[in-house]
Amino acid sequence: QVQLVESGGGVVQAGGSLRLSCAASGGTFSCYAVGWFRRVPGKEREFVAAISWTIGTTYYVDSVKGRFTLFRDNAKNTVYLQMNSLKPEDTTVYYCAAKKGGAAMVTTLYNYWGQGTQVTVSS
Repeated sequence: QVQLVESGGGVVQAGGSLRLSCAASGGTFSCYAVGWFRRVPGKEREFVAAISWTIGTTYYVDSVKGRFTLFRDNAKNTVYLQMNSLKPEDTTVYYCAAKKGGAAMVTTLYNYWGQGTQVTVSS
């Protein structure tokens, strides 16, 4: 059973940066694809980014391309989401999730979820 814990959220001014971490325990994390999602009012969680477990291929939603970077350190069982040039519309709760197999952009394909971390971007 994989357990995920997010950290790194906080309050930052527009244009600032935050690095979110997703630390895993209870499994061989290097065998899991990891995705980041965020809460969207009135909708299911929105896909933000994902990274494969093989060669670390990354995928991003268009709204964060060029601003967010996803990378993993399998030795530390941790995946990082570096968020730069943050905008007020990035404000919400961010969740990491893990699944075996390839990376995916659909929440229902992920088996394990963290509790979420709040990101607030002030204008």
